[in-house]
Amino acid sequence: EDNGGGGAEIPLPNVKGAVLAKVIEYCTHYTNVEEMTAISTPLKCSKIEEVVQQWYADYVKVEQVMLFELVTAANFMDIKPLLDLTCFAVAVLIKGKSAEEIRKIFNISSDFTPEDEAQVREENKWCEKP
Repeated sequence: EDNGGGGAEIPLPNVKGAVLAKVIEYCTHYTNVEEMTAISTPLKCSKIEEVVQQWYADYVKVEQVMLFELVTAANFMDIKPLLDLTCFAVAVLIKGKSAEEIRKIFNISSDFTPEDEAQVREENKWCEKP
């Protein structure tokens, strides 16, 4: 369908309207106001506002569902700086969490019985912090 703009229609079946609006907000700020400071790895800090400008730190202060949808949209649309920012926000979200807490955040059920989990913990005690 021609919308009169002469541009080709770009289907984005994996991106909801509200998420697309947030992506456009990011891209507009990035292009018209200031580019985001590049996020280098390994991460030296877990405070987003110490790594990127305040606007970008505030941008990812959204509900968890929206954050995950932004990760997916940035990946699908190949917007690397947005993908870096949203993945950084997810990393901050799960930092210091237990396996159970992380499973809950990502809605993952455990394949292990409590006995299996205890055995794996015992076998891998050497890699935990003292």
